[in-house]
Amino acid sequence: MRKLLLASIIILVALIYTGRLAYLQLISGNRDSPLNDTAIKQVYDYPERGYIYDRNGKLLVANQPSYDVMIIPREVKPLDTVEFCSMLDISKDDFVKKYQKAYTYSPRLPSVFLPQLTKTEYAALQEKMRKYEGFYIQKRSLRHYQTSHAANIFGYIREVSEYDLRHNPEYMSGELIGKQGVEEYYEDTLKGKKGVKFIQKDRFNREIGPYKDGLYDTLPVQGKDIALTIDIDLQAYGEELMVHKRGGIVALDPKTGEILALVTAPYYDPALLVGRERSKNYTKLYYDSIAKPLYDRSLLAMYPPGSPFKALNALVALQEDVVTPHTRIMCQNGYYYNGRRLMGCHCGGGSRDLKTGVALSCNGYFANIYRRIIDKYPTSAEGMDAWEKHMRSFGLGDYLGYDLPIGKAGRIPDKERYNQMYGKGRWYSTTNVSNAIGQGEILTTPIQLANITAAIANRGYYYTPHILKSVENKPIENPKFTTRKNTTIDSENFKPVIDGMAQVYTSGTGRWFQIPDVNIAGKTGTAENFVRIDGKRAQLTDHSIFVAFAPVEDPKIAIAVFVENGYWGSRYAGPIASIMIEKYLKGEVTRKDLEKRMLESSLENEYAKPLSGKSFAINE
Repeated sequence: MRKLLLASIIILVALIYTGRLAYLQLISGNRDSPLNDTAIKQVYDYPERGYIYDRNGKLLVANQPSYDVMIIPREVKPLDTVEFCSMLDISKDDFVKKYQKAYTYSPRLPSVFLPQLTKTEYAALQEKMRKYEGFYIQKRSLRHYQTSHAANIFGYIREVSEYDLRHNPEYMSGELIGKQGVEEYYEDTLKGKKGVKFIQKDRFNREIGPYKDGLYDTLPVQGKDIALTIDIDLQAYGEELMVHKRGGIVALDPKTGEILALVTAPYYDPALLVGRERSKNYTKLYYDSIAKPLYDRSLLAMYPPGSPFKALNALVALQEDVVTPHTRIMCQNGYYYNGRRLMGCHCGGGSRDLKTGVALSCNGYFANIYRRIIDKYPTSAEGMDAWEKHMRSFGLGDYLGYDLPIGKAGRIPDKERYNQMYGKGRWYSTTNVSNAIGQGEILTTPIQLANITAAIANRGYYYTPHILKSVENKPIENPKFTTRKNTTIDSENFKPVIDGMAQVYTSGTGRWFQIPDVNIAGKTGTAENFVRIDGKRAQLTDHSIFVAFAPVEDPKIAIAVFVENGYWGSRYAGPIASIMIEKYLKGEVTRKDLEKRMLESSLENEYAKPLSGKSFAINE
């Protein structure tokens, strides 16, 4: 028995050793792999990022050469730090910090010591660097912008952070990664694949040539070129119109959901975030807490939608059969509710049907139909459920799912919110009647308003807004962006609402900025603007809002414009929307006086008023 046990132990140990050797040689990799040899130096060859074009094939983002000073800490020999720091234009303290950071990352792996030298700096250093062991210069490319616009769309590239390294093991310290915009969202498409060369060293740590004649070397693979859906001319024009103003503009192609323009104001030149000045410029932009140029208002700012929301309430009222297009409701220069409370109205008063209610933006008409929607059901909670379901079918209260890395969901209130605010069963249609006119608890982003405008233009459906048009000239086939999304409203209910929106331009609140030979459907809006000061609610200058689509017969563009503290819809947002539509459809603007007024107008004095800058939008 003892002999059998001893033999079993010997066989078991032999099997363990044999298995371990097999793992090391067959599974764990070849012992000759250069990755396991400390006498082999790895030099990475970084590819160019993919180029970025607009929808018409205009080059927007290319590349330019840049040079990094690299360090392998364990190979650094004693050196004249005064001369070295002077040559690189850094202080001795900077030298120590950079060396320690590199050593902490890895004593034997290369990392970036000083990034993004220019061609001129590289030429001056190239020969001198050879005398400093452990340092060398590595070429890579940085972005080269062919436009000074659309920075919020592109995003930027920067060195990977500690967070990036922990969550993206394929990156190494000092490498570049896309942040914000399409640079971040489509990083895997744009970045390409780095190549590597293995250099053999002798026992004196001198380079003696490629390891095994380059057997393990790989070539870099350039990033893929992409085309965006934006029209850069329209984008630039929108940004110019918003100079000295704050807000957002979103224009979509209703037929596809393609984003034609995504404007945030104020904007900045994307070239500011390239090169060695990137960090300083970014810090300056980041700490501008008043204008907030890095804050993309088109995607992040949540505002009460104001009167454009009335078109949705009209559609829901038709769908719920609480009115017909011909139902007439009397407006008494407003709507009285809860006793003596008054929701004022500027329509002039009188009998209104759906078409004139929309065209004249009658608060009294919409307060009435909103109450009919909620009161149709046995309880206010059930009525609120039905109303909320319709609103969410237009993408409201949701991030929409577009292909950009930032956004806000907005807010469509539900029964739970009012139960919490007032108590279960203790609120009614009069409690939240301000929802009828796009105020109250409703919040939307500019891209959400543009999307509902596209859904109205399409008479009941939309496609998820998106910014990518093609990759390497191949159109996108992502079902997320090509699948039609239907609203809960029947298509036949859209005609009377669209007729009312068209009348906004012919005889309503937008009649002053019609486009010759183009039929437009639109809706002006004025959103009240409140802020809390020392715990008290204070009202500031209203926001100017406008939504529109054109041509009515065959919609090619849907647009939403928000101008913060812009007084009323027809003062700024309406004219801006009108001339942007004309610019896109005709290629030029014929109404030069209107164009000149919008290009030269400024709201800087309004923003300079005490606290006005604190009410950009509601961000919850």
